[in-house]
Amino acid sequence: MKKIRIGTRGSKLALWQAEFTKAALAEAGVETELVIIKTTGDIVQHLSFDKIEGKGFFTKEIEDALLRGDVDMAVHSMKDLPTTQPDGLVVAGVSYREDPADWLLIRQGEAADTELFQLKNGATVGTSSARRKAQLLGYRPDLHLVDIRGNVPTRLDKLRSGDFDAIMLAGAGLTRLNLDLAGLEVVKLNVREFVPAPAQGVLAFQCCADDLETRRTIQQHLHQPNVSAVTNVERKTLKLIGGGCLLPLGVYCERDASGYYHVWAAMASAWDQPVRRVRLSQSTSFGLAEKVVEGLR
Repeated sequence: MKKIRIGTRGSKLALWQAEFTKAALAEAGVETELVIIKTTGDIVQHLSFDKIEGKGFFTKEIEDALLRGDVDMAVHSMKDLPTTQPDGLVVAGVSYREDPADWLLIRQGEAADTELFQLKNGATVGTSSARRKAQLLGYRPDLHLVDIRGNVPTRLDKLRSGDFDAIMLAGAGLTRLNLDLAGLEVVKLNVREFVPAPAQGVLAFQCCADDLETRRTIQQHLHQPNVSAVTNVERKTLKLIGGGCLLPLGVYCERDASGYYHVWAAMASAWDQPVRRVRLSQSTSFGLAEKVVEGLR
């Protein structure tokens, strides 16, 4: 069996994801090495995420390396991955799902217990996600929303130094990095009310379509079919919306013990526009994404 070269970004979270993959493959007796690749999203720090998320800013350079044969597989945060794969590449598997919820982190002394989300009236909240902005304003039009960039530890530093009253981050990244949140009030939002990005909390394992050995390795040792069943619905909804990566769109799907699919979706035409919501359940995933899109439109 060949040694698998894993392409990854160099951020702390990306390296955690790559190391997690490396450890899982090592357990199966597969030798790997990590290859760190800088992406546009790492270099371009002045644009807000609604300008770049889902457009391949965190993935294109890694995908180019795959196509050139410089690496054998890539590990991505699935929510950063465009829904259409470049010619010659496939998502060969997906990981377990970490907590898909968005978390609000509130600076010490700034939490207001009697207010929704424990945010004081007129609080300054840091987030660069159009989806998070739209849903926050839908619940709390009094909030002052400010773009924030940088990796997760940098954002926490900005919060603690008083740049913001609160910031919003994906719970999955905070959980995986096991960061010190001492002195911060943590408010974990309900995914059915504050709907996360499609496939939030899931890793995607990508490789070349014709690299059958790597595809087989991913399928046998990394892929989680139950997770794939729900993220397929979320990602298909995103794809059908068309240009959805620039839209404030949240889609979350879960499957209950009897096999029924339940979907919650929230979308606005822009971050400062009203949010439309859809809640659907059915016994099969067939046609489910189409119904969600119909409801949102």
